[in-house]
Amino acid sequence: MDKRLLDELSARLAGLMPAANELRQETRAKVEQTLKHGLRELDVLTREEFDAQARALDRAQQRVNELETLIANLESRLATLEQQHPQS
Repeated sequence: MDKRLLDELSARLAGLMPAANELRQETRAKVEQTLKHGLRELDVLTREEFDAQARALDRAQQRVNELETLIANLESRLATLEQQHPQS
């Protein structure tokens, strides 16, 4: 999860509790800590981790496409060779 979202969630939750400013800051820190712990338990990716995985997936898909093209070309060449030199 992105830090901005965690900050916003913890700020909103802490703002709902009527308390002195010092208590509010302490509550906010505890809420943020609890949210982070809960999200870690859920194995949620950060935005940066998600973006990195998306880029890796794009690169893998591009490589698969390149290999599919290469295989199609090789199969075509093999078919041409087999037509030129049929086996008895």
